[in-house]
Amino acid sequence: MTTLVIEERIVKSRNRVRAYGEVFTPRHMVDQMLDLVSDDLEEGPEFVDKTFLEPAAGDGNFLVAILHRKLRAIERRLSPSVWADESLFALASIYGIELLEDNHEDARAAMLAEFVAFHARHGAPQSPDTDLMRAASFLVDTNILRGNTLTGRDWRGEEIQFSWWTRDAHSPGMVVREPFSLASLRESHGFDFTVYETYAVCRIDHIHEEVRAGA
Repeated sequence: MTTLVIEERIVKSRNRVRAYGEVFTPRHMVDQMLDLVSDDLEEGPEFVDKTFLEPAAGDGNFLVAILHRKLRAIERRLSPSVWADESLFALASIYGIELLEDNHEDARAAMLAEFVAFHARHGAPQSPDTDLMRAASFLVDTNILRGNTLTGRDWRGEEIQFSWWTRDAHSPGMVVREPFSLASLRESHGFDFTVYETYAVCRIDHIHEEVRAGA
């Protein structure tokens, strides 16, 4: 009998290692590291909303593993009636920044594929035209950005900006979008004087409509 051993790729090329210090973390090491924060990911109170930022996302191995664990915990701990909304809130809690274009595209695709696979296992429609999948795609595009964490700039040279996706305490399934800059997370005084767009409270599965406050 022949045993096939598949080794994970940890580098794409020596040139990329020299130019960018690019080395990928093997999945077993990712899992070991995430085991250290399993309470936040899977067991603790409000585990769905605990936020994670991967400042060097690569092709998304950490991001996908975090999402996988959150979705698995949702499946185990919550009623199926809320899986759709809660899976979107889980997706909204995960942020990433990646410098290289091909890695950035791979990371976004992997995150969306993990989300789709979760709902496919339970027979939910996976058409990209559904509100669920449009909202998921929007969250991935908004939360997983191409840029340089060290400079705080995206690939266009503009300041990296994210959004908090905060639940409306009085209306289940409703979300408040609050933009913020990456730089504001680094400031010891905590003030951010940037003027941002403001958004109306809406259902989590309608965030792709981007309704501005007062519209």
